Amino acid sequence: MKYKLCVYSIWEAGKRVDAEGNPHQEDDMYPAHGCATDKDRLFILCDGMGGHEAGEVASATVCEAMSHSILSATPDPEGDFTDELFLSALKAAFSALDEKDDGRAIKKMGTTMTLLKLHRGGCLIAHMGDSRVYHIRPASKAKDTRILFRTEDHSLVNDLVKIGELTPEEAKHSPRRNVITRALQPHMDYQPKADLYHTSDIQAGDFFYLCTDGMLENMDDEQLAYYFSSEAGDDQQKVNALIEATKQNRDNHSALIVHILEVDRRRFLDYLLPKRQRH
Repeated sequence: MKYKLCVYSIWEAGKRVDAEGNPHQEDDMYPAHGCATDKDRLFILCDGMGGHEAGEVASATVCEAMSHSILSATPDPEGDFTDELFLSALKAAFSALDEKDDGRAIKKMGTTMTLLKLHRGGCLIAHMGDSRVYHIRPASKAKDTRILFRTEDHSLVNDLVKIGELTPEEAKHSPRRNVITRALQPHMDYQPKADLYHTSDIQAGDFFYLCTDGMLENMDDEQLAYYFSSEAGDDQQKVNALIEATKQNRDNHSALIVHILEVDRRRFLDYLLPKRQRH
C-alpha cells in the first residue's frame, strides 16, 4: 500500500513535578515532537520510569535504538516489514539500555513501548506496558465511530480485571493502577516479549492514536470516540480538544496522531502475489 497521511503530536508535562518542583517529562517519541512529516511511516512512543533523569534516558534510548535499527534495515519507507525486523530492533533497544546503565541507580530505569509501522502490506502495531495504540475509524457522530483495535495493557490491574478480582471501574481508581507487568529495562534476566498485531484493513479517514497512560487519566473509549469523530471538528481542532481535555492531568502525557488521508492498494495486491508471479 501507499499512503497519504498527516501526523500530529502532543507532548505535555502534566501537573507532576520532580523533587526540585520542576515539571518532569519522561516520555519520548519518534519522530520527535513537532518533527513528523507526511513522509514518515514509523512511529514510536515510550513512557519512561525510574526516577529523576532515568525515565527520560530509558524512553529516549529505546526510541533512538529502535528507529535507527528499523530505518537502517528498510531504505524504502513503504517496503516490506517483517516481525524479524521488529524483533531485531527490539533486541537493539535492550542492548542500548544495557550500555546506558552503570548499575549504580537504586531504582532501575525502564520504559513502555508502542510502535506503529506502516508498510506495503498494511501495518504492524507493537506494544509493551500500559501505553496504548488505537486504530479508529471515525464517523460523523461519536456513537458511530468505531475503535477497530486497541492494545491490551500489560498492567497489574488489567490482570486483576481479567480474573475477576477487580471491576473495570475499580481498576480506574486502584492505587496499583500504575504497576505494569512488562517493560524494557537494562540487564534483564528475562527480556519480555512485545505483543504484535497486523492489519491490512486500513482505509482513508482512519486514525492511529499512540498515547501514554497519562493521556487516559480521565478519558474512556466513549470519550475518545467523540474526539475522533467529525463532531470534534477538523484535525487541528481534534488535537486542541485533546490537549484541553488533558491539561489538568497529573502525569506527563504524550501522543502521536496519524491520520490516513488516502490509501493506494495497488502495491498491496502485488504484495500478495508470490515472488515468481511478480515479474
